[in-house]
Amino acid sequence: MFNRLIYILPLTVFLIMAVYFAIGLTKDPKILPSALIDKPIPEFVLPPIEGGPGKGFSSADLRGKGVSVVNVFASWCVPCRIEHPQITRLAQLKVATLYGLNYKDKPENALKWLAELGDPYAAHGADPRGRVGIDFGVYGIPETFIIDNNGIIRYKYVGPIDAARLEKVILPIIKKFSK
Repeated sequence: MFNRLIYILPLTVFLIMAVYFAIGLTKDPKILPSALIDKPIPEFVLPPIEGGPGKGFSSADLRGKGVSVVNVFASWCVPCRIEHPQITRLAQLKVATLYGLNYKDKPENALKWLAELGDPYAAHGADPRGRVGIDFGVYGIPETFIIDNNGIIRYKYVGPIDAARLEKVILPIIKKFSK
């Protein structure tokens, strides 16, 4: 009896692990769960990028004014550069107010980046230490959040937004919460 258990136990453990790995391989790695989905935004006040225009933005700006999109970006982020044309297009569509959260970036680099690529944001705030980013659950940028009129986070996307995702995912979610 003991000899059978020696062979059956490792086989059982292997089969269980194989099932978990097989299930994991069917998941889209870009879709990451967030504990903040359907929860209120964190309370914060971000100053403007030092030396730049504007007044920054805060959690109060994301409530009661329609759907908002917060895009977390930095000048050192190559995928941010790749997605910037889609972020610009989103701003041009005027379906939501677009805010930029400049994450762990040097002010002069951020301002140069915005001058070079264009500044599509209604307002942007500097998060040089990443504290607000941590409150939002940011762990890799770019990240984009859709926030409803009541300040509830409704969607989070990690990675660069491409044209297909903008059209097929982002815009329908914005439309859904604009009603």
